[in-house]
Amino acid sequence: MNGFYSSMAHGLEALHGSPHACLSAAFLQQAAALLRSLHSQLLHLVQRLHLPPGESWLDEYMDETSRLWDACHLARAGAAALDAYCAAAARAADTITAWLRGATTTPHHVQRALNAPRRHAAGLQQDNRALAADRLDPASLLLDDRSPLDFKLNAFNGFRGVLYALRNASSFLLVLLISGTVTCLPDLLGGATATHQQQLRASGYVASMARLRQRVAQEIATDHHSAAGTAGIMMYEFRQARAATDSLKQDFDRVVAMGYCQPAEIGDSLAQRAQIINGWVGMLRSGAESLIVELDDFFDEIVEGRKMLSDLCSHR
Repeated sequence: MNGFYSSMAHGLEALHGSPHACLSAAFLQQAAALLRSLHSQLLHLVQRLHLPPGESWLDEYMDETSRLWDACHLARAGAAALDAYCAAAARAADTITAWLRGATTTPHHVQRALNAPRRHAAGLQQDNRALAADRLDPASLLLDDRSPLDFKLNAFNGFRGVLYALRNASSFLLVLLISGTVTCLPDLLGGATATHQQQLRASGYVASMARLRQRVAQEIATDHHSAAGTAGIMMYEFRQARAATDSLKQDFDRVVAMGYCQPAEIGDSLAQRAQIINGWVGMLRSGAESLIVELDDFFDEIVEGRKMLSDLCSHR
């Protein structure tokens, strides 16, 4: 069990020290991979603990994996929905590029194309809030800041302590995934509290968890301070693509208002901005697809793990 706790601490520290931007697609994929790894290690640990069949430990494991299943499916739905936004933003960039090259596209058509991703993003944010309200119980993701000494964690050869640690770590990882792909959960991301400060001075996975929470809370607070309207989908690539598209639309509207209606009069600035949008859209689409693959693999592993432990109990 000490090996499990050490591995958990190492995984949380690796995520805390990730070179990727907080809540970027790569950061979220790393969080999902950590969820998979911890679940896999738990299964291996159970096989070595010789737990008694017919006891509540199996029910507790089944409850935990059901929670993981539901929350990860919500995150997957959010990641899959990003593809339609990517298509709208890519069409906008292609439309202005065609206009700059002298195609028959009119400024009015360009404006309509640039409005499309803005409308789509607003609709997506609204749909996601409704989706979260319908399918997410925030109480199921609350972190338990009480001391492990407050629980009878030695039950089932220490398995209950392992499950408690896993549940606490996975709760925060799920909050990251849902905030990145569906809608921001600022109350669950959390800032520093007295208990949190004590955890920072602790050792092992408790301190590692506290440092990760502190990094995320600080970066989210900075984002909310530096940009309006950042609530909602927090994936870094989505926010960058959205900001680049909105900025390009404002500049294009200004150009048209000033009477510069011919591409030759614009220069290279708008073309470069369109290329930047295409770059962010490409990273967003690729990142969302990679995250979906990671979650799909996790679903397979949950199914296999539940079957394996059920069979293990039936044969003992």
